[in-house]
Amino acid sequence: MQYFWVIKIHTTLEKFEIIVTTLFGLEEVLASELKDLGAEDIEVLSRAVSIKGDTAMLYKCNLHLRTAVKVLKPISTFYANNEKQLYDKIMKIEWEQYFSYKQTFAIDASVYSEVFTHSKYVALKTKDAIADQFRDRHGIRPSVNTENPDVRINIHIHDRDVVVSLDSSGIQLGIRNYKQQQTEAPMSEVLAAGIILLTGWDKKSDFIDPMCGSGTFPIEAAMLASNMAPGRNRTFGFESWKDFDSALWNSIKTDAEARIKPCEAKIFAQDVDNRAIDITVANAKRAEVKGMITFDRTDFFNSSHNCENGLVIMNPPYGERLQLEEITRFYQDMGSRLKHFYQGCDAWIISANYDALKNFGLRPSRKIKLFNGSLECRLQKFELYRGSKKTKAQD
Repeated sequence: MQYFWVIKIHTTLEKFEIIVTTLFGLEEVLASELKDLGAEDIEVLSRAVSIKGDTAMLYKCNLHLRTAVKVLKPISTFYANNEKQLYDKIMKIEWEQYFSYKQTFAIDASVYSEVFTHSKYVALKTKDAIADQFRDRHGIRPSVNTENPDVRINIHIHDRDVVVSLDSSGIQLGIRNYKQQQTEAPMSEVLAAGIILLTGWDKKSDFIDPMCGSGTFPIEAAMLASNMAPGRNRTFGFESWKDFDSALWNSIKTDAEARIKPCEAKIFAQDVDNRAIDITVANAKRAEVKGMITFDRTDFFNSSHNCENGLVIMNPPYGERLQLEEITRFYQDMGSRLKHFYQGCDAWIISANYDALKNFGLRPSRKIKLFNGSLECRLQKFELYRGSKKTKAQD
């Protein structure tokens, strides 16, 4: 998927350009999150949203955003027609503004260009230019640390337009540090949170995941319902920056903790697999939401949920990595169980198996294209009316 960031570098001390990246299909959700945070000049891009904000906003984006992957601070934009121009213009950036030769750094590159065709080579040329600048000035090159660098630099090239940014997040924001164990075919925290926000869940009605796996959906739901910041149990790249404001950061974290509130919703994490329930309980404990979730070893095909306005979210097997036999029959039975035993709920199902979804037996009221990892998926909404649809409308 090609995308182009049109960046304006601001020189004012208070406000600057911030690029927040996300997953395909979650751009509008992310923009809504940013609006709630008080961001200005919000512009939706492809797999990213551009805003204007100050240092406090940069910190808040990392701490609070549920659908963000990275929060980038652009520091230079330029045009490069070849490798030499790329190297020379990277060399012109005053890198000592951002880190010293005693610190480690790493480069992440993404390229969508006929001129620059290999992201790893672009990363290598960028690394060489930065290291050579320090060597020329100080006689020593800073070390590269790809796993845990002090400063992570992002370079994005579309055609011949280059954007160089500081990566304020470090490790991608989907790593919340609660999911140390997981079942097969896990879902990312960012995608799970995005799906929950796409449903428009009111954070009060029942939330049911009958095939919870590692517990990502119910844990993200509990964090959302309790207003718990998703980044509260991790560190960020900006904490190693030369201009890191520890007092400001501590103030923002303190304010976030004060905003946590009791969870009003009943959240259910269910699975037929004992191991999945054990993993979900352990993950929920690490996320500090164990007390907000009801865990139950239950076979979905023998289950029911009697409520009004409940929300069911499911990430069933796709028949890809799990190699489930008779996947079509599995989806037929799943649709039938929801129709007859989850009346009054709305069910949202994500799957990459379009043929199986066609045999679900229920007509979707919404379809949204998403990607679960590299798999193109459909998130579909099914309204499970109590009685007939006609009766529901008359009521």
